[in-house]
Amino acid sequence: MLSGENLAAIRTIDLTTRGRRTGRQRTVEIWWFHVDGRFIISGTPGRRDWLANVRSDPRVIIGANGHEIEATAEEVTDPGFRRRFFTDSKTSWYSSQSELERLIESAPMIEVNLPTTR
Repeated sequence: MLSGENLAAIRTIDLTTRGRRTGRQRTVEIWWFHVDGRFIISGTPGRRDWLANVRSDPRVIIGANGHEIEATAEEVTDPGFRRRFFTDSKTSWYSSQSELERLIESAPMIEVNLPTTR
């Protein structure tokens, strides 16, 4: 299994969610970021099926470097963290895509909670 440190260095992953209406698995290739010790998936403001699916069923599968990791995800709504995320050096480029305050208020954002290993 990949360690958290190894996963933090990976930018592009496959995110698999369960369709909220069909119950079928849906996979998208997407970027994620490791900010403040948290694995975050976000985007510019707009509707995202992956966010709607996570709201319905928090179980996800992360595909990275040939590994699949079962995890859970939850929507991030805390405005303080959202501001830190969009102003972090790894993600500040988002503000060239949309106004910072709009990103904080309405960009889709989830945190992926990976299983702990002992």
